[in-house]
Amino acid sequence: FCNAGLLELSLGKFRNVLLNQTNPVEAVIRNIASNVTVIIFQVHAQQSDVVISFDKNPSVNSSGTGVDKGLVSILRPQQTICTWYLWSLDASQVLSTAISIPYMEKDPIPGGCNLEFDLEVDPNIYLDYTVVDIHIKFAPANLGYARGANPPPCDSGTGQNSRWRLHYDVYQYFLPENELSEMVLMSHIRKMSEVQSIKANGIKMLTLTADDKTNVYFSSLPGQGVIYNVIVWDPLWNTSAAYIPVHTYACSFADLVDNCSSLSKLSTKVFFTALAVLGLFTCFFGHRFWKTDLFFMGFIFTGFFFFVFITRVTGLGYDVRLILTAVAGTIGGLFLVASWWRFGSVLLCVFIIGLVLGFLFSSMVFFTPLGDYRVFRDDVVFWVTFSSVALMIPVLFVGCPRILNILASGIVGSYAVILAIACYVYTSLAYITLDLLRRVLNDYFSRAYTNVPFQRNDFIILSVWIMLALSGVTVQLRRERSEVPFPPHPYLTWKRERERRSTNVLDPSHHIPPLRDRIHNKLLHIKELFQKEQPAGERTPLLL
Repeated sequence: FCNAGLLELSLGKFRNVLLNQTNPVEAVIRNIASNVTVIIFQVHAQQSDVVISFDKNPSVNSSGTGVDKGLVSILRPQQTICTWYLWSLDASQVLSTAISIPYMEKDPIPGGCNLEFDLEVDPNIYLDYTVVDIHIKFAPANLGYARGANPPPCDSGTGQNSRWRLHYDVYQYFLPENELSEMVLMSHIRKMSEVQSIKANGIKMLTLTADDKTNVYFSSLPGQGVIYNVIVWDPLWNTSAAYIPVHTYACSFADLVDNCSSLSKLSTKVFFTALAVLGLFTCFFGHRFWKTDLFFMGFIFTGFFFFVFITRVTGLGYDVRLILTAVAGTIGGLFLVASWWRFGSVLLCVFIIGLVLGFLFSSMVFFTPLGDYRVFRDDVVFWVTFSSVALMIPVLFVGCPRILNILASGIVGSYAVILAIACYVYTSLAYITLDLLRRVLNDYFSRAYTNVPFQRNDFIILSVWIMLALSGVTVQLRRERSEVPFPPHPYLTWKRERERRSTNVLDPSHHIPPLRDRIHNKLLHIKELFQKEQPAGERTPLLL
């Protein structure tokens, strides 16, 4: 660590430094080699903004402010020393890490053709986030050049001798799940600062050419640390340079409620915990308790579409929408049970149940890297493909509805448990359905890349899901193999029994007294239990 006024740096070496508001730190690099033409100096902090400047008195076009900031120093002939100044905007000390990276004359210069931001040469990546998506943008790069030479013009042409030949590779890197400490960030951001380290550790998401806009969208993962960076590549010289890495947790450390440490609302925890209890019961006993299974699937089916509807057409708060969704889901579940009781259409009920399983299966398909294919950016292509995959499940099992119902109750019921776990412990498995909900609710979510981390917690919770689903399906298949496929139609059974009792005088149930008389007799029997026993008097005859 360094917290003195002077910070001696070596090219390519990280140094941790404590910054404060009152005493700027002077960062110095000496003995720069003559073949180095550009130095990119950068500093990173977790949540407090820091200032990086060429001068002690910063101006708009000579300094940058943020948690991940850097400056490009174009070296003059014979120059061997570079100096920058650092301080924080927070009154307390701020832990940061700094590094300077050298580049040669054939290496491209990140941000060298900046026309949008304040710095003349801006190597920074600018990041904004919402609860739905993350947006990064950066300035185009320029070709490298020797010390003392004039920079190549940015808009003189679009041929192979101009900056239009450059390509941009966008990389993503996930921090360990449930890790919000400063030291974890400092150790991992080093892996995303230099070209070779980025290629070795990051996930390459896409490649942009000079014809593409230099901005990209990703799905937001609140509470999960993510680092982004861009490598600009010159195909003519086969040289590369890295922009300034930028990180986000898609949440606020400062908020008292719903901060990075406690993201799930109480209403969300109550809702999904109750759903998990019902789902766990359905997982193991759904087919035996047919009406409970119908209620559970009807609740999910109705609740999902109702939540989408009220979110689209109203401006109600989240808690109110969740309560109304619970009410609507309950009504939908009871309606499905009542429909089966009255009309007895097993195939219709199983089709709806299969549709719920189909939607979950289709969401799982698009949860894989397949979902980030460019062809699915088109909403028409996406929804036609998604619906076709979802409908495939009930169509394939149309000849064996009992197996379809057992599979649906086991898989969907166990996934309800996973959603409840996600309210207390971060897991990427929750985004199987959450990304689908985001795409339905947000018109522009189709442009976002939906890659998520899959780390130790996810493997454990995935194992729990698989174990629950397999156990539930196996138990139900073994228990129900000698039973009738589905319960008899309850309304017809009740109607048939009523007709039998009214016509068959030999049936003992035909002679059952009316309901009013039976209630009256019961009340008399209860009354006799509380009556005091009367004395019986003399029990033997008198002797005369």
